[in-house]
Amino acid sequence: MSLPSARTFLGTFFHTPSYGKVECLANALVETDDSGTITSVTLPADEGYAERECAAREAGTLVELGEGKVVLPGFVDLHVHAPQWPQSGIALDEPLNVWLDKRTFPLESKYADLEFARRVYADLVHQLLARGTTTCMYFGTVHVEPTVELARQCATQGQRGLVGKVVMDDPAGNPSFYRDASTASALADTERFVGMVDALRPGCAQGVWPVVTPRFIPSCTDEGLAGLGRIANESGAYVQSHCNEGQWEHDFVFERFGKSDAEALYDCGLLREKSVMAHCTFLTEADGRLFAESGAAVAHCPISNAYFANSVAPVRRLRAQGVRMGLATDISGGFSPSMYDNIRQAVMVSRVREDGVDALVAQDERGAGESRISSVEALWLATAGGAEALRLPVGSFEPGRAFDAQVIDTRRPDADLTGFGVFDGPRDVLDRVLYLSVPENIRQVWVQGALVLDKDEAR
Repeated sequence: MSLPSARTFLGTFFHTPSYGKVECLANALVETDDSGTITSVTLPADEGYAERECAAREAGTLVELGEGKVVLPGFVDLHVHAPQWPQSGIALDEPLNVWLDKRTFPLESKYADLEFARRVYADLVHQLLARGTTTCMYFGTVHVEPTVELARQCATQGQRGLVGKVVMDDPAGNPSFYRDASTASALADTERFVGMVDALRPGCAQGVWPVVTPRFIPSCTDEGLAGLGRIANESGAYVQSHCNEGQWEHDFVFERFGKSDAEALYDCGLLREKSVMAHCTFLTEADGRLFAESGAAVAHCPISNAYFANSVAPVRRLRAQGVRMGLATDISGGFSPSMYDNIRQAVMVSRVREDGVDALVAQDERGAGESRISSVEALWLATAGGAEALRLPVGSFEPGRAFDAQVIDTRRPDADLTGFGVFDGPRDVLDRVLYLSVPENIRQVWVQGALVLDKDEAR
């Protein structure tokens, strides 16, 4: 892994600086400073372009990304269960309760073994970087030191990480072999965890942050939820949890509190700025307003929602309400570690939501209407949208943002994306990359101006 330094990158860049808008910066010069922050973007038609290129070449700071290469911002994955990586793709045909009780909780309990945690987390961070994910928000387990190890792997490998020690303090809502010993210990461990991860940040150029993490309302006591809200308020830490994932959770919270999941989280101090809530498929318009007003964000998990959410998230409606929103893989309820797969699924399920699924229902009654999103909107969710959710200066190639990038070779022998010359403009190039890219196409990954993965060099 290289270190951040002043460089000038020459290449063709695609990004979505605003929702629904894509820009192709062909043969652009993207300049960065010693911190890996973008200082300027110069196009061939701009004044001073030739002089800037020449100066960088003479100084030895020009990085030519090459013919046949296109560059996308690094992906921002807003929801990953890191300890579930070994079971990705396994038992997804089981009901949620069986999947959790028979598969997930026994697996997560294994992370009391620090060496096991180190092996899995090292591989997961590498695999996500290899697929272009440069910023990731992780659930860990109930264990403090093994979850700190996840943050340490992010720091060491160069990924921008946001990591949470999971709280599961309700004996009635969790298995006896895997839960916090008590509410008091869960809160004390969370405070200790926040301090330990904060201590890693000074030596980490791209940044790592602790996240206050109630697994979800059914796994936590009232006292635990309120205590976590207090910790988040006092520390200023990020917050993450699940909200309205499926029918069972939706109904459980109403029976317990007489209010929606969003309202209950808000009342506990957990729905706030720097909060990211996964799924949110059952949000009402009133819930959407609460998200918008509080500054909380939604992590849209289109693949895992198809397995466990019993519905399709109303992305278009929530965006129209001003809700911050990004995209997530939700390993391992989502089987794929690739944000490309989730971009594709986000587009597809939005059309399913709009058109409906039962052909025996009248056409004007079977769908939700006005729900579809485009590939450009899905790319925004995976990059700039995630950045907005986290309030981090990443996700696009604009001055003041970190240079986080994935360099995609469209001419790989076994993964050719060139399209045989039938492209009708840059949007066709982008769509082919979004729909057909595989990890083999991603040759380099840069985070905060540092080269953290070079597949050609590795050979």
